[in-house]
Amino acid sequence: MLRMLTATRLARLIVIPFTALLVAACEHQDPVSPGPLATITVTPNPQSLPISAVQPFVATGRDADGNLVAITPTWSVVASGGSINSSSGLFTAGAVTGTFASTVQATSGGISGFATVTVTAPGGLARITVSPNPGNALINGTIQFTAAGQDATGAVVPISPAATWSVVAGGGTINATTGLFTAGTTLGTFPNTVRATSGGISGFATAIVETPPGPSLGTANAYGILAGSTVTCVTGGTINAAVGVSPGSTTTGFPPCVITGPTNLANPAAAQAQLDLTTAYNALVAEPCGTTVTPADLGGRTLAPGVYCAATSLAVTGTVTLDGQGNSNARFVFQMGSTLTTGTGANVALIGGAQAKNVWWQVGSSATLGTGTTFRGNILALTTITLVDNATMLGRALARNGAVSLGTNNTITLP
Repeated sequence: MLRMLTATRLARLIVIPFTALLVAACEHQDPVSPGPLATITVTPNPQSLPISAVQPFVATGRDADGNLVAITPTWSVVASGGSINSSSGLFTAGAVTGTFASTVQATSGGISGFATVTVTAPGGLARITVSPNPGNALINGTIQFTAAGQDATGAVVPISPAATWSVVAGGGTINATTGLFTAGTTLGTFPNTVRATSGGISGFATAIVETPPGPSLGTANAYGILAGSTVTCVTGGTINAAVGVSPGSTTTGFPPCVITGPTNLANPAAAQAQLDLTTAYNALVAEPCGTTVTPADLGGRTLAPGVYCAATSLAVTGTVTLDGQGNSNARFVFQMGSTLTTGTGANVALIGGAQAKNVWWQVGSSATLGTGTTFRGNILALTTITLVDNATMLGRALARNGAVSLGTNNTITLP
């Protein structure tokens, strides 16, 4: 027999689900919308700073019930102690020491918050920072270095006595009083060579001595091939640039070989390009030699930017790697008194940001790129340039007086 529900049992069945519903409703209520801004709190508060130190302050707004209120305050200094950026709240301590009560003010509408700042005397000179670091200069160019002092906390302090400047690892000379550095004639990176010293504290900077990526080729810049007498090609060759001949007037093998740019033969454009080529060639010859290549074969070496020279012939057997050392303007110049010859499968490889357009080969007589050579850079030759079968160039083949001769399946592309 079913038991009858008593009033008490029935009440329990009703009240328990209602209570659960009430709790669930409280747990899932919508977020509270904040009321009007009532207070602004500025942090950090208080804050102690050495003279000239900087400190970002932050303002937090709340309504009367403590709910967060978004604000964009205006910042000001009302009781001295330093200065502040009115938009960002970045405070810079002044030169007067002391405690400045409620001096940093953040205001939004008619509500303000404050913070106290204590400005302390800086400590003694702990380190010197030299800038720029690194500093870059062309040969015989100048760099103005400056020195800044800091105490152990990083606060800016005067350098007293004034820093004395010196060069300790080459690269150039420097004015001992002003810090004006004059680069020497040796190309390269000179780590920690510039020194500023005060008392027993020194700071250092690296100097990089470089040359312009030029010389300027003028109108010859547009040419993949420029010859003095003639240009010949057997078959399968492609010149992805202009071709010019002056004072000669002929090309042979086009077609089947292909020229994608204009062809200028014994015309004013070709003559001007030859004049510009001569100017660039002479500029390369005039550059001081930085490193004499001994033995005169670049194969198997990794080279830093600079001017390299050989009294007579220069060879590339295997791979020579040109390392730009992170500088996209790194410049490599190779000067040779007579010939340039690359072996079968030779490779001029570029790393570290080096670019083919900044590699220059000044050849005193003739250049020959062996079978399958992968060549990068601009050849400026006094006499002739020859590309044997399957040799490719990312660069230019520019011959002042003689012919430029291509074999089978050669490609020349401007860098």
